[in-house]
Amino acid sequence: MERFVTWWKWEKRYMVLLKACLVALLPLVCCVVQCALDGVTIGSAYLPGSPWNDELFYYKQVEAMVEYGYPRGYYGFNESHALKLSYAAWSPVLVFPWVIWGKLFGWTYFSPFVCNIVLLSLACFAFVWLVKPTWKQVGLLSFLFALFPLFVRYMLSGMPEIICMSMLIVFYGVCINYLERERGYKLAVMLVLAGLLVLMRPYMLLFLALPMGLWIRRNGRKGVMGSGLVLIVVLGLYWAIKHFLGAEYFAPLFFTDWITTFFTEGIGAGIRNFFGTLYYMGKDFLAFTVQGFKTGWTAGAFFGGYLLLMVVFICQSLRNWRRKEQKQLIVNGHLALSFIGMLFALLLMYKLIEGSKHLLTFMAVGIFMVSLMDTKLYRKVVLVGATFAYLYTYQAVDPYDYQVPYISAQQEEQLTCWQEIFEEKLILDETRVPSFDNVVVWDFQSKPVTDGDWESGEYVNLKWQLLYALPTGTGISCCRPDYVKEHLEHLESRYIATLSGGETDVRCQELGYEELARDKDMVVYRRY
Repeated sequence: MERFVTWWKWEKRYMVLLKACLVALLPLVCCVVQCALDGVTIGSAYLPGSPWNDELFYYKQVEAMVEYGYPRGYYGFNESHALKLSYAAWSPVLVFPWVIWGKLFGWTYFSPFVCNIVLLSLACFAFVWLVKPTWKQVGLLSFLFALFPLFVRYMLSGMPEIICMSMLIVFYGVCINYLERERGYKLAVMLVLAGLLVLMRPYMLLFLALPMGLWIRRNGRKGVMGSGLVLIVVLGLYWAIKHFLGAEYFAPLFFTDWITTFFTEGIGAGIRNFFGTLYYMGKDFLAFTVQGFKTGWTAGAFFGGYLLLMVVFICQSLRNWRRKEQKQLIVNGHLALSFIGMLFALLLMYKLIEGSKHLLTFMAVGIFMVSLMDTKLYRKVVLVGATFAYLYTYQAVDPYDYQVPYISAQQEEQLTCWQEIFEEKLILDETRVPSFDNVVVWDFQSKPVTDGDWESGEYVNLKWQLLYALPTGTGISCCRPDYVKEHLEHLESRYIATLSGGETDVRCQELGYEELARDKDMVVYRRY
């Protein structure tokens, strides 16, 4: 007992515990304050009220995994499906914390919000406990955290960004703790965290390089062999998950022509394609960034904040190198290289606008690391904080990207009505799973029919939020209108949900499909 007391006092653990608890409250406090500013309570946050359709797939797949282990029907795009089981294009590893949460506490529309808040709170606690920041650093961290409202938006969402952010924050906390007192088990924790992140999203390989490098630095040849084995295992698992459990998306999730051109057209063509892609995509990137600062356009605003943090870490790394601050150089230098590497990955492999949200994980961990930097007159923190306040508060004018979704009585009533209809008329077939017998085609867009004419009309999106009401385990195949139009008579899926009064609705009637139910927004047919 005396030894424990001595250890507690010597390390001032009680003070670190206080700091960790205070920082752990930040996620919940920020969510409550944001909702209060919007004139509601946090309990009014409502997942089906969100305009982000990726959340539907994530939520319904987790719901099925909690109940059955995997969906009873296929998730996919234009009726694509995984070779094994029934997951969509993204790795199911990405949502494993939600699955665990659902198994323990149940899975409702509010569950992703609570789980996200808890995960980020635990990450904040772990980071402070591992790093032991000063009170000044705790204050700077809290300041920057509050000025980055995207924490709140993604906590109160069904997107998995908070899962990645939380794991990466803990990863860097363990790294800093390891550099202060090197222990093998800390390296093992870093390798596990980084390996899981790679299985979630392949560009996270940038972070696996850090513990591998530290292992080699610590154990030499054994570290090289061990790191090589870890790399082979992680990449092999990623390939297997992607190959067997991933459904084909509408388009490639990332582009590889900057590599394949070297083999298909020669070295010269490969070099021209590589630098040409960097040039033209780089021009667009900078143009979007300028637009973000001028108008608050979301993708450009993300680019602007990302570039600022990248420059800050590059400058800090050069400063650490000049002062021979080896531990700080390892952390800040690696993060600077990761920012640069992700920028190249974005320019070469992703669509700029769709890929912009992937930068948020880097920015989130950057906030934690900037708060630890030595600073005079708080110049770095003030610069970053002012930029965040301008881009993500003052210029955050697009509700699609920044507004937390809240419940409305009309929407809840409509969703409840559809849930009752589906429970009565859409029965899962358990004789063969997964199968297309348990799949609803989500007809993404259709043209409204006016006086028998639809050719002159504009496409209207289906109110897809109503698909949250589908029975647990039902598969959803998001299909483009041209695919539905061409294959309507030969679709593999048993059910189709489409715009009420739209072109597909009329054609389904002509084909004699059984109408299960309709309202002003959606009609659902059973094809066979």
